[in-house]
Amino acid sequence: MVDSPAAGLRLGDAARKDARQRLLSIKGHVEGITRMLDEDACIYCVDALKQIKAVQGALRKVSEIVLRSHLRDHVVTAAQRGDVEAIVEELMEVLKYR
Repeated sequence: MVDSPAAGLRLGDAARKDARQRLLSIKGHVEGITRMLDEDACIYCVDALKQIKAVQGALRKVSEIVLRSHLRDHVVTAAQRGDVEAIVEELMEVLKYR
């Protein structure tokens, strides 16, 4: 993992709040899927797959929120801070996981 290019860069408050709220919702959704799988009654595989896909979509949205905030708040101002190369390397690392 690449170290942060500049000390003090952090996720903005609005993005942090939105991402946290969505993650709490995802947590509840995952707990619901777990309960569904724990039940003794038969579970229809397609129902479980639909729920898992919904969680994946929600996680993708959280990832987009964090990435958008990073691009807007840090990447755009990299030249002003003089850390363009560090930001480019960081983004190349991030893009490996998208």
